Amino acid sequence: MNITQFPKKKNHIPQCFIINAQGKTLGRLATVASKLLLGKETSFFSSGVDQGNFLIIYNASGVMVTGKKEKKKLYYRNSQRPGSLKIETFSELKERIPARIIENAIWGMLPKGILGRQYFRRLYVYSGQDLAQKKKYGSIKADLVGPLAFTSIDL
Repeated sequence: MNITQFPKKKNHIPQCFIINAQGKTLGRLATVASKLLLGKETSFFSSGVDQGNFLIIYNASGVMVTGKKEKKKLYYRNSQRPGSLKIETFSELKERIPARIIENAIWGMLPKGILGRQYFRRLYVYSGQDLAQKKKYGSIKADLVGPLAFTSIDL
């Protein structure tokens, strides 16, 4: 008789992955990042149990898009007050806050419930190369990440 093992959160030790976004295409980077945040690379993935990982992305200012999206891709934000709709192109937002471009792309690929918000809190995006986490891993709780669990990924 076979017994199906259902994964439990207490049995999962999250890993931390580090990705360099320099020269990477935005959509391809976001799909890899969302799969890592969800924990889909494990063999015992279950969508109802939080088995995600931590993810650090640096050099967000070096991310690129293909075709004419540099000028034609638009980002909207609105505070729900009359006349407050702001529209920016990809290049304008990349100048101002490059990390937000990657955050928006990854947020669009995560579930929109409580688990999705928990996954998104484990994402750290930096526009440059100097980061606090890479030197010290200060923001990530050390008791949640197993020893020697930091893995650098090259796409």
